[in-house]
Formats: sequence, C-alpha cells, structure tokens
Amino acid sequence: MFKILIVEDDKELRELFSAFLSDNGFSVFAAEDGREALFVMETQFVDLVVTDIMMPHMDGYELTRQVRAAYPALPILMITAKNGLDYKSEGFQSGTDDYMVKPVDLPELLWRVKALLRRSQSIHTKTVTLGKTVLHFDSYTVEREGEEQVLPPKEFMLLYKLLASPGRTFTRNQLMDEIWGMDSSATDHTLEVHIGRLRDKCKDNPDFSIVTVRGLGYKATEKENKV
Repeated sequence: MFKILIVEDDKELRELFSAFLSDNGFSVFAAEDGREALFVMETQFVDLVVTDIMMPHMDGYELTRQVRAAYPALPILMITAKNGLDYKSEGFQSGTDDYMVKPVDLPELLWRVKALLRRSQSIHTKTVTLGKTVLHFDSYTVEREGEEQVLPPKEFMLLYKLLASPGRTFTRNQLMDEIWGMDSSATDHTLEVHIGRLRDKCKDNPDFSIVTVRGLGYKATEKENKV
C-alpha cells in the first residue's frame, strides 16, 4: 500500500484530503506544517508528499526544498490557494513535481497522485527497473537479461524499496517500519543481516550497489560503468 503525507494547516481540508485518499486505497499520514512533516518523515516511510504553501513555522516552499535535498526522487504535489505564474514558478524551482490550485477537485487530485506514483515506481505493474535489472513484486523475482532469481519476501521488499528510489537514503527506522512493521520484534541486527545477504546475492550485478550511509541508513546507487 502506497503511503502519502498530507501537509495542510487547515484542519478541515487536511481531514478531507486524508479521508478521500484513504478511501481510495492509500495509507495516509498528516501534518499541519512543514516542521511536523519533517518529523513524520524521520519515523515513517512515505511514497509521496502533498503540501500546502502558506503554513506557519515552515511553509511549503521550504519544506519542498528540504525534502528534495534529502529525498531526490520523492514525488511532491503542491496544493495552494496561491494562483499565478510567480507562485507556480517558485513552487517548481523549490522542487515540486506538480501543482494544484484550490478549490481542489478531488477526482483530479486522485489522478495526479496516481500519475506521480506511476512515474516514480510503477503503481500498476508493481515493477521497478534500474538499468537492465527488473524487480517483479508479484513473484519476488529479480530479472536481468533473461536470468531470474527469486528472493525471500523480506529481502525482496527491502531491495524493491531501495531500487525504487535510487540515490535516496532510507533511515534504519524507515526500513524497519516499512518492511517488518512498527510492532515487530525485529532489531537493527535483523536489518543488517538482510542487507548483508542482499549484497552477497547482488555483488555481481553491474547495475547497482547497496551503500551504507554512515549514521543514517542505506541507499541504492546506480553504477556508472554498467554492462
């Protein structure tokens, strides 16, 4: 299930967007300003951010800049009452992927969310492609040039999450919560063991490497000299 973060200081709109997206099959987190949004993202993995612009403490422009710096591939959709080219220009320059003006048509919001997710990690087919490597979620299969390798579910989901956003650093807590669940008894050692197994199984893959980001977590990086 894809996870969406709604950042909106208007309580009624925040609850409306959250309920609508939840009813359409998404898991939704909510924050009332940029600071709270960043706090949520420290502990929860999200697939997409929907943010207002005018908010207290930290507005949508600054939030977008900080999110874009930390998560280069994370889709961001701005929703705002501010119309006009100057506002849109600043929004896109800060790093947003799409822009909607209030009042928001909810079906259009859903279309745009699905389009952004489809671009980032193939919402319908549930496949991820990096170079010549293709991950098939439904069969837990890693395929490259006709050769297939089936991974255990947890290893596959971990690799899928990393390769879906190459270059993006995931904290240990994000990966643990996403793959094992918040109520799991799994530990950091469990994650390290799974990362070690993936590195061993993928050591000869010329498309990507799994990199440790010291003090934070892990990311997948695309190799420059691919075959």
